Amino acid sequence: MHIGLIGGIGPAATDYYYRGLIKRHASSRVPLELTIVHADIAELVQNLANHDRHRQANIFVRLVRRLQAAGADAAAITSIGGHFCVSELAAVSPLPIVSALPAVDAAINSRNIKIIGLLGTRTVMESRLYGAISSAEIVVPEDKALDSAHQSYIEMALAGRATDAQRRTLFSIGQHLCQVQGAEAIVLGGTDLVLAFEGQDCGFPVIDSAEVHVEALYQRSIAET
Repeated sequence: MHIGLIGGIGPAATDYYYRGLIKRHASSRVPLELTIVHADIAELVQNLANHDRHRQANIFVRLVRRLQAAGADAAAITSIGGHFCVSELAAVSPLPIVSALPAVDAAINSRNIKIIGLLGTRTVMESRLYGAISSAEIVVPEDKALDSAHQSYIEMALAGRATDAQRRTLFSIGQHLCQVQGAEAIVLGGTDLVLAFEGQDCGFPVIDSAEVHVEALYQRSIAET
């Protein structure tokens, strides 16, 4: 299967998807067919803040048409924040959209987790991952902690790197979700959170939505090769 990625939102997340797909295909000796198009992260952040799902879906569908013209068989958004309009996109997309949301729900269910914490953008947290998690109770940061988690995430995504201060903030919020609010693990509900968490001991179990999504794309790719 020729995979089409909507990238650039942010660049670090795109790189994570790219490296993950290369590694998986190389290990199985299945050729990787991949095309990446670039979306504007600042534009996405603005539409996300305005809850303008249709405007962002229209932007994405133009990019999906480019992927289709390049020969892609399916497309994916390399941003959990960008999934805020995934239903609207899927309704008008000329290609099937491989969403991260069902895969994340399945990953939680496979671990028999009853209470899951969630980090990501404000929209991701307040919507409980767009209502996509059916297998566990969801807890999110409260009050100023939610604001801090959102701000740290947006700053990281725009900069393409995480500072020590942002990392400490996110780790502290995640620990509070586990130790005080009862979460058994934390879903990293933003693909750029890899900047803070990859290779780090954060002190609590995590389910990385980006990792789950990359694996879902890989499995679909080899199933349709």
